[in-house]
Amino acid sequence: MTKFHHREVNGTPATVFDAGARPEPGPIAVLPAGRGKGHADAVREAGGVVAELSDDTRGVIYVSYSNVDPLIEALEAHPEISWVQLPFAGIDNFAKRLTPFAERGLVVTSARGAYAQPVAEHALALTLAAQRNLQVRARATTWGPTMGLSLYGANVVILGAGGIAIEYLSLLRPFEVTSTVVRRSGRALAEADRTVTNDELDAVLPEADVVMLAAPATDETRHVMNAARLAAMKPSAVLVNVGRGPLVDTDALVAALDAEEIYGAALDVTDPEPLPDGHPLWLHERCLITPHSADTPDMTLPLLLTRVRDNVRGFLETGEFVGIVDPRQGY
Repeated sequence: MTKFHHREVNGTPATVFDAGARPEPGPIAVLPAGRGKGHADAVREAGGVVAELSDDTRGVIYVSYSNVDPLIEALEAHPEISWVQLPFAGIDNFAKRLTPFAERGLVVTSARGAYAQPVAEHALALTLAAQRNLQVRARATTWGPTMGLSLYGANVVILGAGGIAIEYLSLLRPFEVTSTVVRRSGRALAEADRTVTNDELDAVLPEADVVMLAAPATDETRHVMNAARLAAMKPSAVLVNVGRGPLVDTDALVAALDAEEIYGAALDVTDPEPLPDGHPLWLHERCLITPHSADTPDMTLPLLLTRVRDNVRGFLETGEFVGIVDPRQGY
């Protein structure tokens, strides 16, 4: 296995629980049973006890990215479970079904912020590829015309202010871009030139050369890039999505690309996902798609195991958890 040197980006502050509010520590189960690559070892390395699911279980390391049923069944059968660690940064597959348990006090942590470096790296690759028309050249069988845009000095708008945004801004620094971060709170992000709230997105879109999406999928963000907002972008602008597929109205994107309302799109996530064979975006000369591969398992596993060790120590000793999420909010 190739050794990667990713580190966690300091964009996900820890949450420290007072002694009286901490999840009750105890044995930890790795679920679904028989799954996991090094997860049990990570628990033990942090001082935890790994045991099969039982009435004594107090913590769960969940390793399935898609099948939520075993987790819900475990929580229903064992209401004393007080903490769950999820494997993804985004929790859209889990949020609605975990909401009742969060309301009763279950602490939920995810990989939020842990995978920022590989995802931001991929976002930069997609940005450059879309601007340089690499999707056209990769399919070409003849020399063709000279085309392409430059990232140097561009205006970049980023939707989302987590670790991916922070690391992406770091990677953009040599290109001397002007950056605007759009986030829910409006709290200034030090790494950006400007921070605005979500209700100011319409005001900043028309000046963007690059729009990069790194926000979670919630009811509020669904189709945040709709037909009107795509039409508001420059004809020379590119759209990059490494967040979640539902952030973009797929039909509206196809129409915007057909009408040359934007220069191009580069997507690591789609709606639906996987994108069906034969979908117009696959062969669109203005679109590049990668199959949700910004963070491959080889890249993410060491980062997730670090998160597991950190949170097991918090569970057993310090009360400090990294990557706290609220299923009621969806992130």
